[in-house]
Amino acid sequence: QAQLVESGGGLVQAGGSLRLSCVTSSRTFSLYAMAWFRQAPGREREIVAAISRNGESTYYTDSVKGRFTISRDNGKNTVDLQMNSLKFEDTAVYYCAAKLAVLTSALYFRVDDYSYWGQGTQVTVSS
Repeated sequence: QAQLVESGGGLVQAGGSLRLSCVTSSRTFSLYAMAWFRQAPGREREIVAAISRNGESTYYTDSVKGRFTISRDNGKNTVDLQMNSLKFEDTAVYYCAAKLAVLTSALYFRVDDYSYWGQGTQVTVSS
């Protein structure tokens, strides 16, 4: 069972950068496909970025393409989200999510695909 802990959120001005990190104590981290989701007040949780077990496949929602980068280190059991050129509309609670995956290069996009979630970290972008 994967326990996920996020860090790195905070308050930043528009145009600034933040790096979110998610660490798990699981010894089988490389068996999990990972993703970052976010949820703004009054809105549904949405996927931001996803990465396959082996890190070779990635996905970004259109609104963050070219600004955000997802990466993972299977040796350190971490998945990061580098967020650049932040906008006011990026303000949300960001969640790390994990899914046990059979295929090493597969990506998963739905909230219901993921079984394990972190507690969330707040990202606030001031305009």
